[in-house]
Amino acid sequence: MKKILFLLCIFLFITNCTTQNKSSNSNSEATIKPELNDDGEYELHVLDPEYDYFLMTKAKPMSFYTEDYLKSRNRLLVSDWNAKYYSGRYRDVIESSIDYDPNINYGLEYEYRLFQVFNYVYWKYGLKLNGITGLAF
Repeated sequence: MKKILFLLCIFLFITNCTTQNKSSNSNSEATIKPELNDDGEYELHVLDPEYDYFLMTKAKPMSFYTEDYLKSRNRLLVSDWNAKYYSGRYRDVIESSIDYDPNINYGLEYEYRLFQVFNYVYWKYGLKLNGITGLAF
C-alpha cells in the first residue's frame, strides 16, 4: 500500500479556503504558499494525526526555541526540501515545494510548527534534511 499522501496536505490552511479552479496548465508545480488567517496570523495545519502525537511526545516544547533560531533553521531546511523536491528524489515523501520567504514575519508558532514538520518527516520516514538529526526534536 502506498504511503499516505501526507506531504501534499501537510500545509493546508483551514481558514481562507476557497474552491480551487483547475488550471488548464498541466505542468503547474505543487507549491505550498502560506496564507494569513482572519486574525492576521499565519497558521500551519498538518492533517496527519501522528504529527500531533509527535508534537506532544517527541518534540521539544515551543519555549525551547527562539523565533530567530527557528527562522534561520527553516530557511536552510526549506531550501534543502525544495532542492529534493525539484530533483525528483523522494517523491513518495516530498510531494510539493514550500514557498517560504525569510523576510516575512510568520510568527513563533508557525516557525515552530514548520520546523517540527521537518523533524517529523525525519522521525516517521527517516528522510534526513540539512542538519536534522535525531537530536533536533
